[in-house]
Amino acid sequence: MFSGLSIGVVIPAYNEERFIARTLRQIPSFVDEIIVIDDSSRDRTFHEAVSAADSRTRIVRHETNQGVGGAIVTGYREALSRNLDVAVVMAGDGQMDPNDLGTLLAPIADGRADYVKGNRFLHADVWRCMPKVRLAGNLALSLLTRISAGYPDIWDSQCGYTAVTRHALSRIDLDAVYRRYGFPNDFLAHLHSAGSRLAQVCVRPVYEGQASGIRPARVVLPLSMLLARSLAQRLRRELREAPRTSTPGRPPSSASVAAPATIVHPPSSIVSAPR
Repeated sequence: MFSGLSIGVVIPAYNEERFIARTLRQIPSFVDEIIVIDDSSRDRTFHEAVSAADSRTRIVRHETNQGVGGAIVTGYREALSRNLDVAVVMAGDGQMDPNDLGTLLAPIADGRADYVKGNRFLHADVWRCMPKVRLAGNLALSLLTRISAGYPDIWDSQCGYTAVTRHALSRIDLDAVYRRYGFPNDFLAHLHSAGSRLAQVCVRPVYEGQASGIRPARVVLPLSMLLARSLAQRLRRELREAPRTSTPGRPPSSASVAAPATIVHPPSSIVSAPR
């Protein structure tokens, strides 16, 4: 439990035999449940996860690879079925510092946010640790995601270290969210349509030999098309909601209520609402 909230950590894992055991052993003791999704790994990821599992751990194994988004969706559904108050996503490759988990949960515990996203660009080490190609790509995608998702203050759209409340998660059609690379961008657009408040907090960038399977030249065009589609779908969803706000005697829909973006303390935390 964290500030009276039950916490579940979702760990999507694909071919992470080198890192998954260490990742599991480092999960803080205040976490109530750990949900590992082995996305049809071809190595010993499943066996390493079993060897490191404790009484909090549930391991789900996909028969076919569904992509990182598909693995996260499976984990989210598990978290919802177990009535956990908050679902946190931590990658199976050890690139998310478990010491940052309390910082990630604080805006939710304080009632300031429905969804919290790690922001590595708030950490001084990012300019030294993150590979330059990935750094440039993340910044470019973050700027594009500001438009497609509707959150004008987003800075690290590709960071997968996140926390979401059960209420916010239950308002999203998980079947409609894109499942592969680009999941975090499309998920933000769905959150915006649901009227979810977003917070960004400083997290430490971790690079200890983990290799990325993403090749920028191969994802630029598909991801650009995804962001354009995500924007169009978001606008359609929100236009469908808009007439409800003008119906006499009916309160405004939370999906269409806009609040100004706000900077809050501590300075490492940025909170914004849909616009």
